[in-house]
Amino acid sequence: MNELYMTGAEKNRRSRAILVMSVLGILIIASFIISMNTGFIRLSPLDVLKTVFGAGTDKQELILFDFRLPRIVISVLIGAGFAVSGAIIQGISRNPLSDPGLLGINAGAGLAVVLYISFYPVNEAAPLFFMPFLALIGAGATALLIYSLSYRKHYGLMPTRMILVGIAVAAGISAAMLVLTIRLDPNDYQFVSIWLAGSIWGTNWKFVLALFPWILILLPYSFAKAKVLNALNLGDQLAIGLGARVNKERLWLIAAAVGLAGSCVAVGGGIGFVGLIAPHLARRLVGPQHQYLLPASALIGALLLIVADTLARWAFQPTDIPTGIVVAVIGAPYFLYLLSRSK
Repeated sequence: MNELYMTGAEKNRRSRAILVMSVLGILIIASFIISMNTGFIRLSPLDVLKTVFGAGTDKQELILFDFRLPRIVISVLIGAGFAVSGAIIQGISRNPLSDPGLLGINAGAGLAVVLYISFYPVNEAAPLFFMPFLALIGAGATALLIYSLSYRKHYGLMPTRMILVGIAVAAGISAAMLVLTIRLDPNDYQFVSIWLAGSIWGTNWKFVLALFPWILILLPYSFAKAKVLNALNLGDQLAIGLGARVNKERLWLIAAAVGLAGSCVAVGGGIGFVGLIAPHLARRLVGPQHQYLLPASALIGALLLIVADTLARWAFQPTDIPTGIVVAVIGAPYFLYLLSRSK
């Protein structure tokens, strides 16, 4: 919107959003630096600085560039992806308590991976690098099933029905995964259990390169659709009156949300609650308009996951715990709080 036509309230809202996102950016940078120093083998800030500029030892370079930095970057990308996916789904369904996990998208990605591992051992190189594509296919197939069951010819996609169908589909997929995991080899079972708990297992630059294009393409696309999401929040009739092609736009937005969630699940496993908490916190900080809500959600999701992953690496040294467990410890009480305040 041209600044000449902005009201005082709109200018204040934009200024507040810029301030909030600037603070979040600073917190992410600070968390990034702290995370580089944190681990079983501690690197002081001076050691990190020396290593970044090429003056560190071979051991320090190995720790920082080959292990920590890829994991930290992946945490940022996954947090932003899950958060924006959750914000899109909440905008489409007009329900602040929905997220990719609730709609079964995460479960669908997990089922595809478990099915593949049932036939191929995880100690082979090919399955490990093929899993992101499988997770994306599983998430897409699940979303397509939910969409087809929620769509009615004369009414289009019904948001409330979509949530109920998603919960039912997620429950069925979880039951199928339980049956499949019982039949796995012990080594494969251990890998799947840790992966489904939300372990960021793809901790090298190849996985960063595999995930980055999805984030690079789908985040800007989602931000560009902010006005469409604003219109959809007003209800289908008003959105149509404003010129939005409701069913077509909703389908493309669901595809973007699935692409973000599926690619993040592939590398980060079944990390839940980020897509629920981040948009809700962003809505409290910058308001419901998606041109501010989506980027703020991405920043909050990135901050939440980088902090959770740092705690997962630090809390029980020398053993790492899955990042998803730390996020669940934070997210479950907050979800219950939201549920208690929901009308």
